[in-house]
Amino acid sequence: MPVYEIIQDGGTGLFALSSVGCVVGVLILGALVVVATSVRVVPEYQRLVVLRLGRVIGQKGPGLVLLLPVIDSARTVDLREQVREIPHQTSITKDNAPISIDFLWYYKVVDPTLTVVGVGNFELAAQGMATTTLRSVIGGIALDDVLSQREHINQTLRVKLDEVTERWGVKVTNVEIREIIPPRDVQDAMNRQMSAERTRRALVTESTGDKEAAINRAEGERQSAILKAEGEKQSNILKAEGEKQAQLLRAEGFASALQQIYGAAQGVDQKTMTLQYFETLKALGMSPATKYIFPMEFTSLLTGFASGVQNANRDGK
Repeated sequence: MPVYEIIQDGGTGLFALSSVGCVVGVLILGALVVVATSVRVVPEYQRLVVLRLGRVIGQKGPGLVLLLPVIDSARTVDLREQVREIPHQTSITKDNAPISIDFLWYYKVVDPTLTVVGVGNFELAAQGMATTTLRSVIGGIALDDVLSQREHINQTLRVKLDEVTERWGVKVTNVEIREIIPPRDVQDAMNRQMSAERTRRALVTESTGDKEAAINRAEGERQSAILKAEGEKQSNILKAEGEKQAQLLRAEGFASALQQIYGAAQGVDQKTMTLQYFETLKALGMSPATKYIFPMEFTSLLTGFASGVQNANRDGK
């Protein structure tokens, strides 16, 4: 009996000890859960929208944030710029042409509180709004303008989306259309138009080249004619200058010869002239001509020469 009582007392003590350990463990675990749910570390690019008993008390962060267990609840909002894709949507243009368009839109949360309490599912709401806005914008633009005015469409989409999302605390920063797929017949017509345009540009380029070549050739011929005429002009001027110098030199030579002849003639007497006439007669006699022409003063020269000879003979005697 004593041994049994000791064993019984020891089991009761172990059971009581294990019960206390379980309670302490539960308390520690509860404390850890409370600490985990009450202490938050918020990064720089995030904010916590805190609701206390269902009422918004503001946004907190970044850094260490303490929340009241059970009483406070928090919603995490990312402040970084986000990009979302709107898949291909079929829209009808102003001239009733169906086209498929997809685009990217960029947004950034500027008021985390409004993003939490202003809309239930912002992603779904924004996607639906972007789709309907795209159809509305495309419906007011003709097909040719849709294909050629992407920047205008991007700007219009951005403005319209921003007007709607502003009440949700979101700013739409940019919209970029990625691809526009027109109908098959429109694509074929565009290909034919581009081919015709390339042909036209090739013909225009070729004709422009021919025109410029003809202008260059004409300009070259004109420059050549001008240079040739200028050369002929210079040549004629130089030739005339040469002729002028030659004539001056001939005139000077002739004048010098006349002066020498005149100087020599000053010392020539009648006898010398008569002897010159005789020499001339001698040359005439040697020519084969049958007719001779004598100047009228030739007889007077002979008379004077004969009287001179007689005087010389008389003096000699």
